[in-house]
Amino acid sequence: MRDPYLLAAGLLTGLAIPASALPHLSIVLPENSRFLWDLKQGSQAIVSTKIINSVDISLPQLSGQGFQPLKSSQPTVGDKNVSSVPEFSSQGLPAPTESSLNVSTQATGISLTSGNQLYYQRLAALKTGQIYTRLDSDNLQSLWESIKKRQLTYDDWKSLLALEARAIAQGQGPNHLSILVGDSLTMWFPKQKLPSGTLWLNQGISGDTSSGVLKRLGAFSATRPDVIYIMTGINDLLKGTSDEAILRNYRRILHRLRQEHPHTEIIVQSILPTRRAKLSNSRIRHINIQLTLIAKQEGANYLNIYSWFTDMEGNLRPELTTDGLHLSQEGYDVWRTALQQIEYKVTQREN
Repeated sequence: MRDPYLLAAGLLTGLAIPASALPHLSIVLPENSRFLWDLKQGSQAIVSTKIINSVDISLPQLSGQGFQPLKSSQPTVGDKNVSSVPEFSSQGLPAPTESSLNVSTQATGISLTSGNQLYYQRLAALKTGQIYTRLDSDNLQSLWESIKKRQLTYDDWKSLLALEARAIAQGQGPNHLSILVGDSLTMWFPKQKLPSGTLWLNQGISGDTSSGVLKRLGAFSATRPDVIYIMTGINDLLKGTSDEAILRNYRRILHRLRQEHPHTEIIVQSILPTRRAKLSNSRIRHINIQLTLIAKQEGANYLNIYSWFTDMEGNLRPELTTDGLHLSQEGYDVWRTALQQIEYKVTQREN
């Protein structure tokens, strides 16, 4: 382990981490699932007699003396009673609307230009005893500029993510935790767009594959997440991995996650479409169909957001991507809308 990791790891003792028009959302459920959603295409569902256009649970300014229970207009999420988890009601959630997306024309906060910059900002946050998803952007900017930088490797990213997971495990307290697991699409999810009212742990690494994700699940095995979101596979396709190998890795990922997090909602997100000629969207759709079945068999949920991102030709909508593969700020706004709905429903269930 290199010196930066030793320094960051040393700061983890006693660590204090502050909590500072689309198609319908369809989700395929395993048998005996606690998710009981009925989201009908073309309709706007109602929750508690009110149309929910967006979810925005405000967080108070905290002192940084460790995690504190979230205080907001929504009920506080306390420690889970894993022996008795209440079920969702059968009421649906609303289809996203233009107002709920709140699409921004430009990124807010720091404009990150490289994976190196993102990495060193996150490492800098750890050195202050914090997680980057809860650290003010201006502070991140000054911190990362002060760190000696070098060329990064895949192992560097794995070590950083393991440190962040360890920090979360030590300081989560009663806070609701959601984990994003995947490749560059996940890694670059803007922290300011993550649904509020939740502590987020981002476990995405650029260029990672389904086999790579499988090998590093142990990094966050000590955490107590309420929800784990998974999206991987696009780099497998770029590298020529067979459909069978991708699906086999997914099954192993879900099996292990179910063993290590038996009371967590595990959500397989559909692989997104692309605008790359070498990547067949029909093949992606076929894999997604198989993932639906695997998720159900392994006791996970399948979240189908594929069609949210497609144009009339079935390709990734040009305004939602920067290069035909990675997402633009508008693309992350669409993805965020799906997460908002799930996070709201999970919070309501637990309260």
